[in-house]
Amino acid sequence: MATTAQLFEEPFDADEYIERLAWRTPGGGSKGGAEAFDPKRLLEEFENHIEELKQLDEKLQRRVEKLEHQCHREAKEFAHKVQDLQRSNQVAFQHFQELDEHISYVATKVCHLGDQLEGVNTPRQRAVEAQRLMTYFNEFLDGELRSDVFHNPEKIKEAADIIQKLHLIAQELPFDRFADVKAKIASKYHDLERQLIQEFTAAQRRGEIGRMREVAAVLLHFKGYAHCVDVYIKQCQEGAYLRNDVFEDTGTLCQRVNKQVGEVFSSPEAVMAKLIQNIFENKLQAHVKEKLDGTRHSDAEQYLKNLYDLYSRTTALAAKLTEFNLGSDKHTFLSKLIKNIFSCYLESYIDMEKDYLRNRSAMILQRYYDSKNHQKRPIGGGSIQELKERIRQRTNLPLGPSIDTHGETFLSQEVVVNLLQETRHAFERCNRLSDPSDLPKNAFSIFLLLVEHLCVDHIDYALEIGLSAIPSADAKNANLYFLDVVQQANTIFHLFDKQFNDHLMPLISSSPKLTECLHKKKETIEQMEVKLDTGIDRTLNCMVGQMKHILATEQKKTDFRPEDENNVMIQYTTACSKVCAYVSRQVDRVRKSMDGKNVDTVLMELGVRFHRLIHEHLQQYGYSSMGGMLAICDVAEYRRCAKDFRVPLVLQLFDTLHALCNLLVVAPDNLKQVCSGEQLTNLDRNLLHAFVQLRLDYRPSRLGRHFS
Repeated sequence: MATTAQLFEEPFDADEYIERLAWRTPGGGSKGGAEAFDPKRLLEEFENHIEELKQLDEKLQRRVEKLEHQCHREAKEFAHKVQDLQRSNQVAFQHFQELDEHISYVATKVCHLGDQLEGVNTPRQRAVEAQRLMTYFNEFLDGELRSDVFHNPEKIKEAADIIQKLHLIAQELPFDRFADVKAKIASKYHDLERQLIQEFTAAQRRGEIGRMREVAAVLLHFKGYAHCVDVYIKQCQEGAYLRNDVFEDTGTLCQRVNKQVGEVFSSPEAVMAKLIQNIFENKLQAHVKEKLDGTRHSDAEQYLKNLYDLYSRTTALAAKLTEFNLGSDKHTFLSKLIKNIFSCYLESYIDMEKDYLRNRSAMILQRYYDSKNHQKRPIGGGSIQELKERIRQRTNLPLGPSIDTHGETFLSQEVVVNLLQETRHAFERCNRLSDPSDLPKNAFSIFLLLVEHLCVDHIDYALEIGLSAIPSADAKNANLYFLDVVQQANTIFHLFDKQFNDHLMPLISSSPKLTECLHKKKETIEQMEVKLDTGIDRTLNCMVGQMKHILATEQKKTDFRPEDENNVMIQYTTACSKVCAYVSRQVDRVRKSMDGKNVDTVLMELGVRFHRLIHEHLQQYGYSSMGGMLAICDVAEYRRCAKDFRVPLVLQLFDTLHALCNLLVVAPDNLKQVCSGEQLTNLDRNLLHAFVQLRLDYRPSRLGRHFS
């Protein structure tokens, strides 16, 4: 096995190396078994290999020493080179400092010399310029313009510069001595100014941006520069408004002109602002006036729609125009332009809005009542009719027949949707057209109109009519339509509340008007809830009255005292069957008419009254043994009916009543034990005694002794 340095490269495993060496040695490994193993041969191989490793180590050590010596020598050479470079760098830096000082010295001399030359050249140039202007001034003084500059159209720029300066000089001359020459200079000034504007206009028509820029730069020092801008603004609008949409045309025009203005004029923001101002004060104002003035006094609905649309599109256009450079305060600038157009309309907006909403709401309501052939009854306070109605409601005295509405609730979801839609549009217009400081106040005034027409004129009126239509509790076969009123009113309340949250709240949420709105809403709903509660209470009374009528006409005294005790074939009495059928129908009506916790509340009240009626009804009869069993069957049927209420209290009451009825059939000896049962132990002893007294065997069996 040849020994080289490559065998000891990482990762190196000494055990593996020895094993590999032993395996390669004949007789040194396990190959051939124990007989083939030769330890002497293996020892000899190890000793030889150790010698080879020592020789390899010495060889590598000499090589390392040689490389270290070479590295030290190169390090010394490199250090000498670095020192030489540092010395060279120091010499170069010294030369650089000397050169820098020399350049500074020369620059100072050159600047000083330049200042001296400028001091000499500036007066000379001024003198030359003055002499040149005096030469041209003499031509005007003589009345004959001989210089080519005033006659050559190609030198109009130079002529304009000269005449502009002469015009400034002429302003300082006394009028009495130089009136004639001043007039000639002024005439030439205006003539050149006119020529320049004409040249600018012609270049604009030809689309020569470079020529327009040159002429505009010359006119910048003339008084007619503003007129040049006006001409540009007028000409760039020619042919721009060919469609019917002035807002789209304006946006397209400004987008096209904006780039050109920046290339032509030295102050493009001022020109762009003047263009937009011209468009707003002429095109847009005329368009708005035409659209609004024609409908302002003839069609309020169309007027408000047009005002909202025009104002919205104008503000949207202004927002789009803010992307252009119009100066430092472009938002204020555009706001003033919009205000100048719409101020006369916005001042009276809210009055127009309220008048329209009031008239429109009244028309919607009147159209509905006309479709029903209904003449609205005045609902007022303090009248004899109202007093009679209140007495009839509270005492059920026959003070005249109740109003027959023929099942009409006088509530219409279509009317409600129309009123809410009109109000929603009003809120949207109010949000857009009102001044931010007046927005909460205006929104509140619109909300009050909604309350007036929807809540008072429609819902409250329907509740009043519904209350008047509720029959007295002793009426027979009464049609109870008030639950239909409750159902529709409940739906309308949800729609009203949704609009309040979705459209009114965002307008007033951060203002003091929020408290007023919430209070008004709460007050309005509470007033209607009082009437709803009153109507529901009277409707329940009518239901109980109808049950009482059924029991009075269908229940016979012999039902619970059958002549043949052994031949009773019915499960429950006819009166019980009809009452349960009636109650089930009313429970379904209540569930359809209400939602949420109101269902449980009303059904609990109806269930309690139903239980009280049955409890009092059962105490009017005497019971034989079989009659008591039949009473228990009736109560069991009533209890099954009570399960439809899904109100634990009602079911508990009928469970207790069922337990009381067991007292009618229990054997006399077991009576005391039954009275002490789980369901009866907490009841008043007098109540238990009263039920036991209904038994026909009360006296013969001396049952009273159990309660003495």
